[in-house]
Amino acid sequence: MPREFPFYLAGQPCRSRRTLDVANPYDGGLAGRTWLAGPEDFERAAEAAVAAARPMRELTAYERGAILATASAAIRSRREEIAETLAREAGKPIRDALVEADRAVMTFFVASEEARRIGGEVIPMDLAAHGKGRIAITRRVPVGPVAAISPFNFPLNLTAHKLAPAVAAGNPVVLKPATKTPLSALYLAEILVQSGLPPQAISVLPMERETGDRLVTDERFRLLTFTGSSAVGWGMKARAGKKKVILELGGNAGVVVDASADLEFAAKRVAVGGFGYSGQSCISVQRVYVHESGFETFASRLTALVEGLKVGDPLDPATDLGPMIEAGEAERVDAWIAEARKAGARVLTGGRRLRGALYAPTILTEVPADARVCAQEAFAPLVVLSRFTRFDDALTEVNRSTYGLQAGIFTTNLEHTLRAFDTLEVGGIIVNDVPTWRIDHMPYGGVKDSGLGREGPRYTIEEMTELRLLVMNRI
Repeated sequence: MPREFPFYLAGQPCRSRRTLDVANPYDGGLAGRTWLAGPEDFERAAEAAVAAARPMRELTAYERGAILATASAAIRSRREEIAETLAREAGKPIRDALVEADRAVMTFFVASEEARRIGGEVIPMDLAAHGKGRIAITRRVPVGPVAAISPFNFPLNLTAHKLAPAVAAGNPVVLKPATKTPLSALYLAEILVQSGLPPQAISVLPMERETGDRLVTDERFRLLTFTGSSAVGWGMKARAGKKKVILELGGNAGVVVDASADLEFAAKRVAVGGFGYSGQSCISVQRVYVHESGFETFASRLTALVEGLKVGDPLDPATDLGPMIEAGEAERVDAWIAEARKAGARVLTGGRRLRGALYAPTILTEVPADARVCAQEAFAPLVVLSRFTRFDDALTEVNRSTYGLQAGIFTTNLEHTLRAFDTLEVGGIIVNDVPTWRIDHMPYGGVKDSGLGREGPRYTIEEMTELRLLVMNRI
């Protein structure tokens, strides 16, 4: 019998009259059961967060660090249990689910260290005559109650990237997990309470969209952090009022395989970066621009690697690709590929639904730049290959997208690396690897339609605190 997961309201496990059965997207079986929080629960959570703001602010750095370090150790001790739940609720291959659990361990551990390093600076005031005899210092203070909304695709670690920095900064938080994958977030709430976090400071509430939308507009929350689609995220920012906003949104990640690249290595990495978790990552490889001198070799090698991927049961350790999050997403991708084929695209492999939410890993070429598989975020096991002759033209094509999260460059040419760093309109450039690569302490985020602000515990803590200045006159 799958486990039941109460939601957490002001640190207390709770149930409501409305159950939420979480389905395994692979076979439709019951992954777990929780309950939907209603408007009254939301109100209680918001009031608790406001009440917890002062106690959280008064926690010392070592106390916040100790809570987070204890939580990190607890995630590590329950790694297999959490990963199996993650695999069931998200359809994520168990190997990837175990990696995500390990990443959450690191995210909490790094946040525990950063909680001890939140500091300020001394600023000289005598740069002008009227500043003589004065000294100034700054410190960072918690912003206050945080509203957080996390996505379905990395329901454990992307939730960790909201909860851990909020605690490190000294803020209470109310989080709405994705209703398709809420169970991993409820583990984290349970672990934080057991690790010594003041109970009122944490609420994790699965909610219907209408109820959860109050996180966006409620003025009691001083900051909103959202990970999800670009259209939804920018719409939230427009309605968020005076609160600070952090947005980690969609992508359309481009990769450039230069003439000097190691084609074998590049193909292996694109096979991972384009098809891990069935491409359901905002930094999944989607567009690959290959120098014409190596295009045929690269395309042939990548096709062979992709055709060797095993698609199937997420709980099978040999599985490389599980299902998409629901059958409707597989139908959408099929329609996008049919549209591209009608416009002249050629399928090198895949291009078909298998069953249910499973979709065959697909490589396309000769795709018009305005086709949806190129111009929009596919969020699917789909890679589009294109040729280029001039390196600058490839950079132009990467920039053609309205998104700008991360890009990858395979090259041994230092000049090309520096030119890409100067030219590409993205939040991060990964050289000699795919844009899907991420380590959890780095500054991560995008420009253009891909978001606002940066994640990574240190950088999120900066977003979740405010700078306060003290100027002293030595009279």
